[in-house]
Amino acid sequence: MGATTVYVRCPNCGGEIRATLAPGPPTQWFPCPHCRAPVPVVAPRDPPPLYTWEVMPGLYPALPSPRLPRRRSGRPIAVTLIAIAIVAAALAGVLAYDGWLALQPASFAVAGTVEHAENGLLVPIAGATVRLTNDANQSTSLTTGLNGGFAFAGVPPGGVSLNVSAVGFSPVTVTTFVSSVYAAPATGLMVELSPGGANNGTAVALAAFPDLEQFEAALGSGAVLLAIVTLVAGAAAVATDRDERPALSVVGGAAGILSPFVLFYLSLSNVFPLLTLATAALAGAGTVVVGVRAARLAETGPAAD
Repeated sequence: MGATTVYVRCPNCGGEIRATLAPGPPTQWFPCPHCRAPVPVVAPRDPPPLYTWEVMPGLYPALPSPRLPRRRSGRPIAVTLIAIAIVAAALAGVLAYDGWLALQPASFAVAGTVEHAENGLLVPIAGATVRLTNDANQSTSLTTGLNGGFAFAGVPPGGVSLNVSAVGFSPVTVTTFVSSVYAAPATGLMVELSPGGANNGTAVALAAFPDLEQFEAALGSGAVLLAIVTLVAGAAAVATDRDERPALSVVGGAAGILSPFVLFYLSLSNVFPLLTLATAALAGAGTVVVGVRAARLAETGPAAD
C-alpha cells in the first residue's frame, strides 16, 4: 500500500498542513509549518470521500475559526503610550512645583470699591467698613473714603475673606484667593451693597478654593494621580513593545483618557487652563490607543494562552 497524502488544518493557527502518512500507526503527528504546534492526523481507512470532513464531520475534532494574521502595530502604540507617560509625568511635576511655590512667603494687595445702586447708577459709599481676614485668622479693618475705595497691602498667600458693611445696607462677604500660582480676582473689586439690615447678608465667592490648605491638597492629589497615570501608561508601553497583547494597551490608553478628569474632579480645570488642554491631548492619544487596540482585539480574539 503506497503512502497517502491528506490535507488538514492546524487547530492552533488554522493553517493548512500537507501530511504524507505512513502505513501505520493509525494516528500520526505532524508539526504545523506555520506555528510549529504538533497536530494529530488520523489515517483514512477507506478511499475518499467516505471519511472527509464533508461526509463525516465527527471524525475529526471541531476546529476553531482561523485567526487573521496579526498586522503588528505594537511599536507605534508603544511609542504613543510612552508619550502619554512622559506628558503625564511632566504635568505631575508642574503641579508639584506649583504646590511648593504657593507655600513660599509673599505679599499681595487686595483693593476695590464699595458702591450701591441709585437711580440706575452705581454710587460710591463713603464710610463703609471693610474687614479683611486671612488664612491665619488675622483681621484688619478700614473705612472707605469719599470714592468708596479700599486697599489692603501685605496680604499673605491663601484665602481672603472681605466683610463689607455700611449703615442702612445688608452686609456682603466676599471670598477670594491670592497666590503666586493662582490668580483669583483680588484688585479692582466692585462690592455692591443693597439696602437692608444686618440679618440678611449675602456671600460672594470669587475663588475655587477657600484657603491655602485645600489648594495644596488639590495640587498634591493631582500630582499623585498623574504619577499613577505615568506608571500605568509606561508599564503598558513596555509590555506592548515586548508582546503583542491588545488588552495591555487598552489599559494604558484608558489611563490617558482619565487624566482630564483628575483636574476636573479636583477643581483645578479653571485654575490651570493650559494644564487642562495638555490633559485633553493625553485623553485624545489615549482614545486613539484604546480604539486601535480594541478593534484589533475584536478582530483577532484573545490570545491562545
